[in-house]
Amino acid sequence: MPLPPSPALLDALRHIVGDKGFTTSPQDMAIWLTDWRGKYHGKAAAMLSPNSTAQVSQIMKLCHDARVAVVPQGGNSGMVGGATPDHSGDQILLCLRRMTGVRHIDVDARLACVDAGVILENFHHIALDHGLRFPLTLGGKGSATIGGLVSTNAGGTQVLRHGNMRELVAGLEVVLPDGQILDALSPLKKDNRGYDLRHLFCGAEGTLGIVTAATLRLSPSAPARQTAWVGLTNVHQALVLLRQLDRGLGAMLEGFEILPQSCLTAVLNHIPNSRNPLESDHIWYALIELAGDDQDIMASALERELAQALEASLIQDAVIAKNDQESDDFWRIRDSISAASRAEGPAIQHDISVPVEKMPEFIESNPARLSANFAGVRCLSFGHLGDGNVHHHIQPPVGVDGQKWLAQYGEEASRAVYRHVMEIGGSISAEHGIGQMKRDILAELDSPARLAALRAIKLGMDPHQICNPDKLIRLQN
Repeated sequence: MPLPPSPALLDALRHIVGDKGFTTSPQDMAIWLTDWRGKYHGKAAAMLSPNSTAQVSQIMKLCHDARVAVVPQGGNSGMVGGATPDHSGDQILLCLRRMTGVRHIDVDARLACVDAGVILENFHHIALDHGLRFPLTLGGKGSATIGGLVSTNAGGTQVLRHGNMRELVAGLEVVLPDGQILDALSPLKKDNRGYDLRHLFCGAEGTLGIVTAATLRLSPSAPARQTAWVGLTNVHQALVLLRQLDRGLGAMLEGFEILPQSCLTAVLNHIPNSRNPLESDHIWYALIELAGDDQDIMASALERELAQALEASLIQDAVIAKNDQESDDFWRIRDSISAASRAEGPAIQHDISVPVEKMPEFIESNPARLSANFAGVRCLSFGHLGDGNVHHHIQPPVGVDGQKWLAQYGEEASRAVYRHVMEIGGSISAEHGIGQMKRDILAELDSPARLAALRAIKLGMDPHQICNPDKLIRLQN
């Protein structure tokens, strides 16, 4: 079990990072001791902000030898409490936000090597300055860091075409729990030296080591885009439309999001300067985006496919953005759903994935399953149809005290959602990770074989349990 740090250890850690990178002040640490959602709150013996991999290595070696736990943190924008220390006040909070270097960019190979503290939105601009694009984006791009995105295997709205963070990582640099530096930054296409360690650390949530740098795959900049907003009768039509567009548009199809009328209504009610892109309301909507080099080819192809869908009564209405501003307005609706949902009142949010073919069935059948045991409960589903990622919100019945209802029934209602997901071959976490929020439900519902493998990997890599303990997987009761 980890131990509290001694005064001598704290002095040694201060010496490594200097006064600028060290604090024990509760006031200075306060905002970093609460997760983005405000659900988890912790304490820390000190907060360290190293500026190099060498400093991280020294920190981890000292903490390993002293058996002191370390909680790594990037932009603190996670959704499952994975970067929040516990209540003991004995853990060290290791913030990588000062590590913002761009080590090199190879334009011809479309590769960039950057430090873990680089903010995603800043990296987007850096890539564009070199005529390239990093094809991963999400709502928290202004605060999320590369190290955090790797450690949570982040997804976002462009996974349909480009994959999640794991697919975009060509190499990693990781400081292991004992301070050793694993240099796997070389972007080898063939490497048969056993386990793929790069993939092991993607999604490990800092439980196996500290990601300090990554070699990332870039794409050619896409100067042209076409965006459409489509009205549909049901979510099954959305899946048929997705398959049609996939066949007809191929690699041009970059994004395919779905949302119900209730989501749009919440955005219109709570987000200033938002409007319905279509003249009338529809039960479901699809947000479609194409990206490529030739605006005319994309425009012609999208118009052709949507016209065919209208003629076949697959869709009810559609509008294609006339310019980038209209495209941004469409995406602003999608990106504002979470904020609008919070303004509507308390809810339990589930980030889950199911096989793409089963996503419409899950969205339509889960509310009835919940209602059978929780009368009046409401469900709100939206997300990335192309990769099976459902953002599934449970809202209390109308007319009740929402917070009290969630306190009484929320945990069991969530368990019912997760059981349904597992029954149809899905995952209780699609892109947010496990952290501490889903750790116990993972242990309850996932297969014994998977849990045994996770525990064995954790114990093998971090036998003293100092790397982000009790996140993702609990080793001791």
